[in-house]
Amino acid sequence: MLFAFGSNGSGQLGITGTEDVSSPTRCVYHQSHIPKLPLRVAAGGNHTLVLMSAGDMYATGSNDHGRIGLPKSLVAVESFNYVPPPEKDCKFRFCSATWEASILITTDNIIYTCGVGNKGELGQGVGSTTSPLPQQLSGFPPVATEVVDLSSCVGHTVAVLSNGEAYAWGNGRKGQLGEPSAVVWSPRKIAGLHFKVIRAVCGREFTHLLGDPKYGQHAVLGADKWNVVSSAPSSILGWKDIVASWGSLYVLNTTGTLLSWGRNDHGQLAPGALPLIAKIAAGSEHCLALTWSGELLAWGWGEHGNCGPIFNEYGDVTEHWNSVTLQDAMSPSAIVGIGAGCATSWLWKQD
Repeated sequence: MLFAFGSNGSGQLGITGTEDVSSPTRCVYHQSHIPKLPLRVAAGGNHTLVLMSAGDMYATGSNDHGRIGLPKSLVAVESFNYVPPPEKDCKFRFCSATWEASILITTDNIIYTCGVGNKGELGQGVGSTTSPLPQQLSGFPPVATEVVDLSSCVGHTVAVLSNGEAYAWGNGRKGQLGEPSAVVWSPRKIAGLHFKVIRAVCGREFTHLLGDPKYGQHAVLGADKWNVVSSAPSSILGWKDIVASWGSLYVLNTTGTLLSWGRNDHGQLAPGALPLIAKIAAGSEHCLALTWSGELLAWGWGEHGNCGPIFNEYGDVTEHWNSVTLQDAMSPSAIVGIGAGCATSWLWKQD
C-alpha cells in the first residue's frame, strides 16, 4: 500500500482531489487492479511516477505535453493510472523525472523520454523540446552496456552504465554534466573521471557520482552554491545509500549514521542526535528517514505538510525532526519503503 502527503495542487499525490495534506493518506489507483509493492518513486514539478516491483508503471498529476506517458486527452489525473509500456509485453526497470519530463527504462534496456525539455531534458537531440508520447533515445546506451542507475533533478539526468561510465543530458551550464559546460541535447559521456561509477544522484545544479564504497572514490560536479562541492569530504567509505535534495547531499553509512552537507537555511541538513537510520529519501528541500526501529522521521522545508503537520512560522522543521505517524487502522504492517519529491513525501507498506 502506498501513502502520500505534501503538495498536491495538480493531483501529484494520487489521493484524488488537489488539496495539500499533512498526514500520510492512502493513494488511489484508477484501475480496479491493485498493483504489487512499490519499488521506486520519481517526482517532477507536478507529476509523479511509481515503479512497481513487478515492473509496472503508474503515474499521477499533470500530463501536460504527455509528461506521464498517458494519452494527451488526459491533461491531469488525480489518481494513479497505469502507464502502458511502449512495446508489447515489456516491463519497466527504472524511472526518473525532471521538472516537466519523465525518463523510463524498460527491462530490454531501452530508454524512453516524454514531456517537455527546453534545455535538452528529453535527450532526444538538438532542438527537441516536446515529446507528447514516450520516444526512444537513439543509439543509447552503447552496445554491450546496460543502465545500472538513473537519476534526474529539475533540469538534467545522469545514467550510470554497467561498464562504470556515466552519461548525462539536459541543462549543464553549471558544469553538472561535466565539461564543456553547456546545454546537452543527447546523452554525453562525463569525461575525466578516474574511477568506475556505480551510483549517481542529481541536485538542482550539481551531480554526485560514487564508486565502490570499499574505496571511497566520488566526485561532485557543478555549481558550488551552498558549498555543496567544496564541503564534500575527500573520500566516502562504507556508504550504503546516497540521496540529494536541490541544494544538499546526504550519505547513509552502513552503520546507520547520516552525513550531510550543503544548503541548510530551512533545516535541510541532518539534525543532531538522529537515531540509527535504515533508509533515507530527499525531496526538493526536505528529508525523510526510516530508523532501524521502524519510525519515520521528517525534517527541512515543510510548508506544504510534506514533513507532517508541525512546523515553525517559516514552514520549516529545523534543528530536530517530526515523527510521522500513519493513522490507518487497516495497515498495521511495517513501513518497507520511502520516497520524496517536490514538497511531496511517500511511504509504502506490505499489503
